[in-house]
Amino acid sequence: MDHDHGGHQSMSMPMGNKAGQSGFSKHKGHSIDEFKRKFYVSMILTVPVLILSPAIQSFLKVSLRFSGDTFILFLFSSVVFFYGGLPFLRGALNELKHRLPGMMVLISIAIMVAYLYSSAVVLGLRGEIFFWELATLIDIMLLGHWLEMRSIMGASRALEKLSQLIPDTAHLISGGKESEINSKDLKDGNIILVKPGEKIPSDGVVVGGESFVNESMLTGESKPVGKKVNDKVIGGSINEEGALQIQVKGVGESSYLSKVINLVKTAQASKSRTQVIADKAALILTVVAILTSVTTFVVWLVVGADIAFAIERAATVLIIACPHALGLAVPLVVSISTTLSAQNGLLIKNRVAFENSRKISTIIFDKTGTLTEGVFALAKIFNFSKLPDSELLAIASTLEKNSEHPIGKAITLEAIEENIKNLEVENFTAIKGKGVAGKINGKKYVMASPGYLSELGITVPDELGDTYGTNIFLVNSDEKVLLAVFSLSDKIRAESFEAVKLLKKEGVKLWMLTGDNKKVAEGVSKELKLDGFFAEVLPDQKQDKIRELQEKGEYVAMVGDGINDAPALAKADVGIAIGSGTDIANETADIILVNSSPRDIANLIRFGKATYNKMVQNLWWATGYNIVAIPLAAGVLSRFGIMLSPALGAVFMSLSTIIVAINAKTLRVRR
Repeated sequence: MDHDHGGHQSMSMPMGNKAGQSGFSKHKGHSIDEFKRKFYVSMILTVPVLILSPAIQSFLKVSLRFSGDTFILFLFSSVVFFYGGLPFLRGALNELKHRLPGMMVLISIAIMVAYLYSSAVVLGLRGEIFFWELATLIDIMLLGHWLEMRSIMGASRALEKLSQLIPDTAHLISGGKESEINSKDLKDGNIILVKPGEKIPSDGVVVGGESFVNESMLTGESKPVGKKVNDKVIGGSINEEGALQIQVKGVGESSYLSKVINLVKTAQASKSRTQVIADKAALILTVVAILTSVTTFVVWLVVGADIAFAIERAATVLIIACPHALGLAVPLVVSISTTLSAQNGLLIKNRVAFENSRKISTIIFDKTGTLTEGVFALAKIFNFSKLPDSELLAIASTLEKNSEHPIGKAITLEAIEENIKNLEVENFTAIKGKGVAGKINGKKYVMASPGYLSELGITVPDELGDTYGTNIFLVNSDEKVLLAVFSLSDKIRAESFEAVKLLKKEGVKLWMLTGDNKKVAEGVSKELKLDGFFAEVLPDQKQDKIRELQEKGEYVAMVGDGINDAPALAKADVGIAIGSGTDIANETADIILVNSSPRDIANLIRFGKATYNKMVQNLWWATGYNIVAIPLAAGVLSRFGIMLSPALGAVFMSLSTIIVAINAKTLRVRR
């Protein structure tokens, strides 16, 4: 992925952006402070309600009766009902408006029945007053929602911290002078100075200086990354050592942080299959709760119970069955997992694909740029002369120094790293498609391709039979003598070996897909100990190979980085793009590896499994406790003296929500 990053405008992530999509719509229009405030006020107002309640006085064996006490009780209870209960009543209207009855509808029915019945008793209807149950129920519900919203906001704050990584100011260099400006005012092309210990205010490219940069908060890479001229840097990372001059590239929405945050927002807003199941379960539970509540009310009346008792049982059923925890079970895990993923170098574009990563049975890797570094490097010099390797490398480097071919560049780079100086060359000639030639120290030399070698009448030595790299031949053309063979290979990433080891521990089969010849593919496959490979595959044929494995029952992930990988990424069950790859590959993929390390795929699978397990655990808890709680609420064990009051039912319901929230927060990326 191109790290054209910068700018930090519009990075806040208010909770409202997910309302209605990720299961938090019940809190639309409300804030943490509102629930907190209403809880404290309602709790204070509940004190006189408890003192004036006949049932409480009877339990405590005290009498505080006086003229008009019932109406004062009614007054305080009415304030608690309309003030403290308003969020639930508004939420119920919102659910009914969208034809998605749920928790708010159940709570509202329960408190409305309790309030209206008790009010009718105050006005003359024979029966019992249970205003104290109403008040305590509202208190507990407000407390539960306050704690829930704190959990939800806590999951979002981690992502919001990313947007706060950009410093407020930047050191702008213009006309040789340094001035301090607001980071928001930076434009593409500006040159900025970042001193040791400072945060980098924008994405860009290093144009001066060298340093190590800490990118751990952005990519999950724990080790500081070395940066020199022409290297890209990410806004928000920390410059640790030397001063850097950086040319700004990518501000506003094109910045890395903006892209990450927008991707996470999209992923959090999208519904996974598990979320759809949870939503359906919540709707079913709501319908079951209402039917059970009505049945409970009718049955108790039929068996001779008074109306107050029947109402109390029916209200308790409604409260205990609220799909509160169910509505939180999946969305909170989604919010936490997508945020943690982004902080650990995994950008999730498709929630369903991420959730299904646990099912991956086969991974197909592109070779060049994915398993390998995508650049040629000198692997070995086969010396067939009496000259030392250093002299042979000096001759080869001299001939190739003006070459733009990757092979030539690899040889000259090796000479530079070995501190070998180029020689003087005369009569330099580039032989198209065959190699280069020139005269050095009075002798004519040719760097020849395998095809040109045969034209020169020289056979390939048997020693090269098992090599899988690309070979280039140094020949003394005057004497038609082969002096050396330079074997070059696309260097395998060091992390590829570790990735293979980790993925095999997960029981995943590993294949490689490449357009390279069979010998090269076989060599890389053997070195990495892969399960198999597809070689000499054209770009339009790659998706056919994926289809072949899918038809055999494999759940296939494709890992690639280039334009030619895009069709295969789209065809795979899970498409994974290397972050340093092309924009097309990144757009097509379901998941992007920011650090471009295949090792992170193992983290992806493990994290996908952990996320799914958390979802399942939460769903089981959110629904399972109702199997026991609803019958108790209905009063099936009343003959044994076991019954749940409405307030105690609210406690159990809120407790289930808190357990779900705590369980979700234990989710971690295991590296």
